[in-house]
Amino acid sequence: MIAEHPTIFDQVSVTELEPMPLPRAVLVCPPDCFDIVDVKNPFMVGQQGKVNCALAKQQWLEVMRAFERIGIEVRELTPAAGCEDMVFCANPVFAGLDGQGRRVCVLSHMRYPSRRPEVATHAAWYRANGYRIVEIGGSSLFEGSGDALWHPGRRLIWGGYGHRTSKEVYEKISEVFDAPVLPLELKTETFYHLDTCFCPVDEKTALVYPPALTGEGLEMVRHAFPRLIEVDEREAVEGMACNAAAFPGNYVVIQRGAATVNAKLRELGFQVVEVDTSEFLKSGGSVFCMKMYLF
Repeated sequence: MIAEHPTIFDQVSVTELEPMPLPRAVLVCPPDCFDIVDVKNPFMVGQQGKVNCALAKQQWLEVMRAFERIGIEVRELTPAAGCEDMVFCANPVFAGLDGQGRRVCVLSHMRYPSRRPEVATHAAWYRANGYRIVEIGGSSLFEGSGDALWHPGRRLIWGGYGHRTSKEVYEKISEVFDAPVLPLELKTETFYHLDTCFCPVDEKTALVYPPALTGEGLEMVRHAFPRLIEVDEREAVEGMACNAAAFPGNYVVIQRGAATVNAKLRELGFQVVEVDTSEFLKSGGSVFCMKMYLF
């Protein structure tokens, strides 16, 4: 079910939706092949050939250590030659549990042909690890957990669309996972994926950069999250603060230097873990993009 405006919150609250386990592991891919060879989003303009590969590896290891310190199991995917964006594990699939608690992985149909080879490598890993593999089919675009985000602790999916994902794919996503989808249209090219401007932190808390969403979308977000932290333009763009990753135990792993956002999170009782992902920001990604939640 794709819920349109007025939203499902006119009939039911988030706390009445079926529970969904929180992720306690992530799938990641070392940045062995990471580079910027063309421009796929505004962050990449002028950055071709400017990745410091040694620093990128150091920063990636810092993020991995942060995951492990807070008790998250880290599982690694072997990078495929020629896949310079493969470090961004959130994009090639969307994974989770269906209504019967079975593990499911929906494969992406990436907008850019250079990223499509990543999908087969991911599919092989998920198949080998007990996930049912589902393909979208047809010509519709879908970029995995870059646009499809689970509501923490509940069987509800937020579905970004407009740049890298087609709205119509969410009918199938909803059917596969037996979960309602709330579609959020993305307004600006800078915030090309939903995970660049919206981050559900826990059942009641989220980060959002309001100008990236339509009025109706922002209204749905405000209905769902009574504790909504609105991120300003500088921290949303320069630090990609909304591209954080939240974990059990009230942990939020986030790019270092988002002072306003991080102070607000701490005021609400979250354990903020700051890391440096500056080499990956050049490509338009940060912590959330660099992992895939495993259930």
